Amino acid sequence: MLTAKDVFEQIRDVALKSTDEDERPLQIDFTALETKIKLAIGERKIAHLYINAGIPHGYEDQGRFNALAVTQGNVVFDMVIGDDYFRYDIFSLNDVEKTQIQYGVWKDEGGRGVSGDLLKAQEKPFVSLTLMHGEETHLLVALDDPQRESALLTLVSAITASRHPE
Repeated sequence: MLTAKDVFEQIRDVALKSTDEDERPLQIDFTALETKIKLAIGERKIAHLYINAGIPHGYEDQGRFNALAVTQGNVVFDMVIGDDYFRYDIFSLNDVEKTQIQYGVWKDEGGRGVSGDLLKAQEKPFVSLTLMHGEETHLLVALDDPQRESALLTLVSAITASRHPE
């Protein structure tokens, strides 16, 4: 089980690794982020944590990445973190009406880097998890890193076991 401090430390580590050479450096105030995560999670014990190292362009305009934490009591915290942005949604796994797992290929159109250099278009395999309840949708994506795909599929198994224990 993870504490709020453990969650922050893992998020901070991913944040520091998530910026590639073509992006401007992160401007996250990590002291403030730690406080916000501790206020959100409190004393709850986190059974599962999945962190997107990068949010697909256009998914969340102000976010750089997101994290989904599932407590021991099956409460979900979907946190979106950006340079000057932090928001989180809280819901119960019992409220999830639909879970979707999707395998596919992400087509990155390329574009221009910070230095103005033309970036090569790429196709990247991915697996995604979408949790839907009411009007809300929560999306997690694992791009081309087998370890992230494994972590995401572990989270899917935990959600399945809690929702459908047969």
